[in-house]
Amino acid sequence: MEKLPTVSQSMYLEKTKDFQMRTETLPPMKPNEVLIKVMAVGVCGSDVHFYVGNWNVPEPLILGHESAGQILAVGSDVHDFQVGDRVAIEPGVPCGHCTYCRQGHYNLCPQVRFMAVPGTNGDLTQYIVYPADYVYHIPDDMSYEIATLSEPFSVGLHASQLLDVSPGETAFISGAGPVGLLTIIAVKAFGIHDIIVSDAEPFRLATAKKFGATHTIDVTQQDTVTEVKKYTNGAGVGYAFEVSGNNQAETAALMTLRRHGKIVYIGMPGAVDESPLNISFMTTYEPQIYGSFRYANTYPLAIDILHDNMELAGQLLTDFYTLAETKEAFERSRTAKSETLKVIIYPNEKLREQ
Repeated sequence: MEKLPTVSQSMYLEKTKDFQMRTETLPPMKPNEVLIKVMAVGVCGSDVHFYVGNWNVPEPLILGHESAGQILAVGSDVHDFQVGDRVAIEPGVPCGHCTYCRQGHYNLCPQVRFMAVPGTNGDLTQYIVYPADYVYHIPDDMSYEIATLSEPFSVGLHASQLLDVSPGETAFISGAGPVGLLTIIAVKAFGIHDIIVSDAEPFRLATAKKFGATHTIDVTQQDTVTEVKKYTNGAGVGYAFEVSGNNQAETAALMTLRRHGKIVYIGMPGAVDESPLNISFMTTYEPQIYGSFRYANTYPLAIDILHDNMELAGQLLTDFYTLAETKEAFERSRTAKSETLKVIIYPNEKLREQ
């Protein structure tokens, strides 16, 4: 029997733009937990916000919350997994007892411990001990890299569920980063065929077309509301997803709606902002406005839909780094938006080259 690891190398953000490797002893595994070898981690925009100092990190923190790996050991109370299983890891562990958890809205749990948020370390580490209830089997033919997309895809999937997306409408997605592009897959899965996507990067708009966007808007050259109205014969869209977190885009996205249309705000701004609301529009068009925070109860469905779209989703994977190259990976994600989408870091062996 192969000896289990007792220590793990982890990459800590010590301060703004300063990563340092540490070797730490793994905690003992509880009966309801599993030991996971972390095989791949995706870099998220929120990770970059912490890295560059947009969001405060009061003490050294392990970043990363989009991950997949292989189970090395299982606790005595774990019966759904066995050694060798390949899994995706849901990064938020709620208390399970509060009103929100009991109602099924565990993403809103005030006591949730979410990876890579100050107070809870993330998964840029070789091994983690984790509750089995928030680990999910992935198909044998799904790569670890694709499995990491279960997390950002869950964001768009949850938002689509909030809006109760149904066929026959047109959707507008503001922002063609990884979450925006994965939201295209989500709304298509719910039967939407007419999909408008906006962004400032031609590379990302071209990728949106590959993902199924029927119309794209370059916000550096075109007015969003004018283009949406033109595409919809003046009516506006039934569903709008604001994914960019840009202040101007937040305001414009609302104005793209048809009467009684629905909008969900997903994008996290780099700093606290206040977007002006057009009250005249709101009291005339009666829009339904939603905020979306992470996700709940999405992982099994997210994995299923991703499995049906692996070739397409794989186009998001653009850059690959080792754990020792974490700083380079974050710089790539931060500075190369015109040619990169999802950056993957390998805490153990590198599975794929550039």
